[in-house]
Amino acid sequence: MRRLSVARSPGNVRFKAARVAAGYLSQQALVEALSGRGVSIDVRQVRRWESDAPPWPYAAAQQALTELLGQDIEALGFTPPAGHDRTLTVRRAPVAPALRLPVQHPATAQPASAAADYLAVTRAHRRLYWTVAPAVLHPPVSAHAVLGEALLPATAGATRQAVAAALAESFLLAGRIEFFDLRELEQAGDTWLRALQAAGEADDSLLGAAVLAHMAFIPGWAGDRDGAAERMVMARTYARRGPASAEFLAWLDAVEAECETRCGQTRTALNLITHGEDLLAAGSEHASPDWMDWFSAVRLAAFKGNTQLAAGHLPQARETLLHVLETLPPDADKQRTVVLADLGAVEAAAGSPEAACAFAVRALEQLETHWYATGMERVRETRRALAPWQHEQCVRELDDRLYGWATTLSALTR
Repeated sequence: MRRLSVARSPGNVRFKAARVAAGYLSQQALVEALSGRGVSIDVRQVRRWESDAPPWPYAAAQQALTELLGQDIEALGFTPPAGHDRTLTVRRAPVAPALRLPVQHPATAQPASAAADYLAVTRAHRRLYWTVAPAVLHPPVSAHAVLGEALLPATAGATRQAVAAALAESFLLAGRIEFFDLRELEQAGDTWLRALQAAGEADDSLLGAAVLAHMAFIPGWAGDRDGAAERMVMARTYARRGPASAEFLAWLDAVEAECETRCGQTRTALNLITHGEDLLAAGSEHASPDWMDWFSAVRLAAFKGNTQLAAGHLPQARETLLHVLETLPPDADKQRTVVLADLGAVEAAAGSPEAACAFAVRALEQLETHWYATGMERVRETRRALAPWQHEQCVRELDDRLYGWATTLSALTR
């Protein structure tokens, strides 16, 4: 007799995602953290909070949870009981100005077409990222994510899953703009947490892996190797549930390699990049998801060139980066800025200030039309490497280009 399968409820995915994103990989780890704040609970209580009908936490637990997980209690998937005084609910002030719009749920259930309509705008934003100024694109992307959060409770079944996946992608894009383009690191972390929660609602493991890998950049760029490694373990765990393409797995190698490079572990980083190159060469039967439009073999080579530079392998870095510069697609203006700046840093390290300045000026010319905070950061790194030649005419001319009114104020206020 054939046994009927019963769909298992995912439970309170918003709470689970926030717990994992905060670094509490097990329920017991959260119990211990709460205990350190004077909240006495056991794993069974955490399990109830992660069920599909989580009980409302008492006041002291609410306070501790919002502090540990970084979101107000309702954003963590809890519904206040009838008659509850909402003014007593512990809340955490939102960080992102563009995400402070009041959320009002639609009065009626949304049709299946709502998912396709919402996804169409998400896809348009994804394409516009490569050509529209980040300060212009970020507000509509954030507002679109707010709309998705409002639509989600008014959907069900496959429609709800599709809206949740598109919502996760919108939050992922908003976080990418905040982190890479605007250098709003704390804000990006909050936004990516919401992306992870939406990916959980959609039960989309690859989206979850992509969000977690992006979240690894935050500790990685701060030199926190253990924090980055922990998030990469999570990302790879989710990717195994995929199925993930060779390109996706190679991108995970590239992310981890960049984090290792920034933590001073260039040998480990180069080994990871070699592994990524091998994955791309072997290929796989699985295709990459449509939303993964930020990675390719040439972008892996750009990671490699930067790591070779950090390792002091200057001839290899120069060769790699020049090849990347020749093969980048026409719409890769942001990446082109980074590569030009890295080439400037290579020449500065090689003792060729004029060549270094020439590459840095080309990078600044790119930034005039396609702003990218990460690119400007690399240009400033090149300028710091030129300190021994700061009285040379070529360096002074670079300074004239680099330190206009706008860039000077920007540098001093970040």
